[in-house]
Amino acid sequence: MNEPWSKQHKKDFKGCQYSLSNSYAQPLSHAELVRYTKNEELLHLYNEHDLEYVPNGGSMDLRQDIARVVYDSRLTAENILVFPGAQVAIQTASLAFASGCHSIVFTPGYQSTIESPGWAVDNKGVTKIERLPENNWQIDPKSLRFAIRENTKYLIINEPHNPGGIVMTAELQNEVIEICREHEIVILCDEVYRLLEHIPSETRIPSIANAYNRGISCVTLSKPWGGCGISIGWLACSDLGMIEKLIAVQYFGTACVSRASEVQGRMVLAASDFILEDRRNIILKNKKLLEDFIEKKHNEWFAWKKPNAGAIAFVEFKGPWTSEELGLHMKDAGISIKPTYCFTDNVTPALGKYFRVGFGETKFHLALDALDVFVKSHEFSWRKSMPGRTNEKPRREGGEILGCR
Repeated sequence: MNEPWSKQHKKDFKGCQYSLSNSYAQPLSHAELVRYTKNEELLHLYNEHDLEYVPNGGSMDLRQDIARVVYDSRLTAENILVFPGAQVAIQTASLAFASGCHSIVFTPGYQSTIESPGWAVDNKGVTKIERLPENNWQIDPKSLRFAIRENTKYLIINEPHNPGGIVMTAELQNEVIEICREHEIVILCDEVYRLLEHIPSETRIPSIANAYNRGISCVTLSKPWGGCGISIGWLACSDLGMIEKLIAVQYFGTACVSRASEVQGRMVLAASDFILEDRRNIILKNKKLLEDFIEKKHNEWFAWKKPNAGAIAFVEFKGPWTSEELGLHMKDAGISIKPTYCFTDNVTPALGKYFRVGFGETKFHLALDALDVFVKSHEFSWRKSMPGRTNEKPRREGGEILGCR
């Protein structure tokens, strides 16, 4: 098992005043959650709950709420398995379904979605397929078909994508599902940013658990709802036989969650529509600030594929440094970012220019203002160090950028 890719980041950026690293929606406080909870029975349950063990896989009332709020009516409590967060859920799914077969994953991405199949017993190898900026960070179905072997039975995807902040279209989702159906491949989809799409709700793709009979949906309360400290995640699947296999692996892999977390999770889900709308409004406001920063104020130095989901974007630095070098300089200015090395073990020269920005928090504008000051203090030296650049800041005339080649 490799070391966590973010280990260096946590060491390098510890104590930074401004964070552009966080990937979640605005975190809830318990006091805020209490105000949002209109259900007096839930409030009473939180104050009066006992401290007995809850069942492995979650209590019935929480699983019922998850199925009702997050999925369509084809899924019930029996199709939900609760974990202490999504991290261990991803690992459990890989141990259950990547053992004894070949798996396919996509990079760059969250480390567990890339590496966890390789941790499975007697795995028959893992093929990594690149997601490329020139393809808008989307999955390439041709590359997927080419990577499939006779013994390929497990695939991990991440939609909406982390770090790209892009969600696939319904047409692409259907194509990936049909490819996997043809070869009887299980799909685990990391859906932790689902429900935070920036697109109209009627164009949102369905959860993989509802769209595919061998699809497993992985979700956590921390990302869309800002319930980070509640530490509740889950897997959902329409196939009860697959759920039984997950239960068998979960039994030895993780303890049950706390009842306090379960009740707080139910409180979040009871106020889900309000919380999601509020968090989405924060994200969209911050996205506009970031869009102006990248596309208008500092387009000489930054570029992106504009995200359409979640609270993150993968931004390209067009200056003289790699994202790792940029991050170290930004650390000196008290600003934290996540360089490319947090999302892949193959940092190519092109990919090495990217870093992830999180824009889900109300204090985001403070970090962006600090980044603006940082850029202005360095851009003269950046131009000087790059052949063909002038020492004049580019200006726009007639829609064209002048003063920069």
